[in-house]
Amino acid sequence: MTKSRIAAVDVGNDALKGIFGKLENELYIPNIVAPDSEDRPVIGIEELDKKDVLDNIHIRVHSPALEENGVIYRVGNLATKTSNSQELDPGSSKSEEDQTIVMLLSALALDAVSEADFKEKNGVVDATYTLGTGLPLREVKEGKDVGYRSGLIGSVHQVEFLVTPKYQGKKVNIKFEEIKVYPEGFAAYINLVMDNDLKVINKELLDKQILIQDIGGLSTDIAVIRNSNVDDDKAQGFNLGVSESLEQIREEIRSRHGVELDSRRDVVDIITRNNDRHHIMVKGSRTNVHDITDHILLELAKKEYRFLRNVWSKNSQSEICYFVGGGSAVLKDYIKALNNKLDGFNIEFFEDEQESIWMMSNAYYKLITDFARNNKQDNKEKQAAEAK
Repeated sequence: MTKSRIAAVDVGNDALKGIFGKLENELYIPNIVAPDSEDRPVIGIEELDKKDVLDNIHIRVHSPALEENGVIYRVGNLATKTSNSQELDPGSSKSEEDQTIVMLLSALALDAVSEADFKEKNGVVDATYTLGTGLPLREVKEGKDVGYRSGLIGSVHQVEFLVTPKYQGKKVNIKFEEIKVYPEGFAAYINLVMDNDLKVINKELLDKQILIQDIGGLSTDIAVIRNSNVDDDKAQGFNLGVSESLEQIREEIRSRHGVELDSRRDVVDIITRNNDRHHIMVKGSRTNVHDITDHILLELAKKEYRFLRNVWSKNSQSEICYFVGGGSAVLKDYIKALNNKLDGFNIEFFEDEQESIWMMSNAYYKLITDFARNNKQDNKEKQAAEAK
């Protein structure tokens, strides 16, 4: 019987966060791809295997789920070094973008090729996964999760490693035993109230009406949770995230200081890092860009705050709003300041930025692990009944 490995993957607009197996393996890959040629030039090719795999992901992807099949890509950090790198555009749907599939399959292939449970024969690894992932609430409400799942399950997807350290020439065939696509807002709620064994840790939240505002790169979702369920009619999704503002900051830095940042990821680093926050190097001199970042992020925070105000006014019995997602980490100080000056809603952020960034993948891990456990138990009971 083929062994299926647990995978929980959050293909965020800023980065992919994946958890594989029994919480022992994590992958963080910036969500950037760049079409490329098969023989990419490498200085010191004989030293390739000494380089970091995550800085040198170079693959060809075959999948019936892709609009453009068999394309060669640079993925993640390697893609930022080209002039044709691609990040998801504002207004796009995550479920309908080839880039989402490419990122997902890349992460699974990287896990599979290093996982001892999957056997390799003649340079080919056959890997089977039970996948937990998610989509924005807006896309789930529109039924796009069905098409996304059906494009992946029931097919074989192949990732071929090209000029990649350690794995050059290897191929990974990926199949899915099961795929669960969760609404992102509900996943965040699961992470708030349950531990890794799905035991309740915050009982006081179970009976409360709460809001969860998930600020991503391309969209913002506000889930309304009543009696531990998402109220589908009240949940709202907005086509606004931090990506457009990050691009504005990137462009203004380029225009004013002549500094070309590789990607939005670099802008996020400038805004959130602990040391030298809001500073860049210009011709070797440390330069403050807080005036650029401040006015752009404040305008975005005002829009996000209006979303909160509008949803709360329609759900007046809500007791608290939790802000989650990478965008919340970027806007936290601005939204807090606005709230203190204006309505004074009961809001909460996660002081540990990593907890907020990894919240979705942790939730998917909990949910898909519970599903796999229950499914295994159901199969055992079914076999026992048939044996009688």
